[in-house]
Amino acid sequence: MERLLGRASLTRCMVVVACPGGGPAVLANDPIDVHGRPFPTQAWLACRALVEAVSRLEAAGGVRALESDPEMAAHILAANARHRELHAGFNIGGTRDAERVKCLHAHLAFAMAIGGSPIGAWIAARADLSWPSRCCVERAGDDGR
Repeated sequence: MERLLGRASLTRCMVVVACPGGGPAVLANDPIDVHGRPFPTQAWLACRALVEAVSRLEAAGGVRALESDPEMAAHILAANARHRELHAGFNIGGTRDAERVKCLHAHLAFAMAIGGSPIGAWIAARADLSWPSRCCVERAGDDGR
């Protein structure tokens, strides 16, 4: 994991979803970091290919699009409620407002970690979430990218 991050992790974490190449795709984080501070993100998207795909969606206005989709409003509330139950009372990505979306990466990671959700499906339908031909961990060992 440290090779992917390029540094030591700020939380104790474990792989909860692996990519087809065996590398970490989603990590589950402790609610308190190694310095004793709150760490609100329970699920962390670790696969660089997925991170890049979701970043493109965010850059194209994906957060606003998700928040403004009337069919998704109840799903956003439900996802944040479930996350709060599982992760020390935090909403997904640490957002203060349970009706808002702070980060598509955190929503997708949480959806993948819990076995899917309508929000995860919404993101997947709009982003190219194909796995790379080589695992990101292998690529990180080659050139750090």
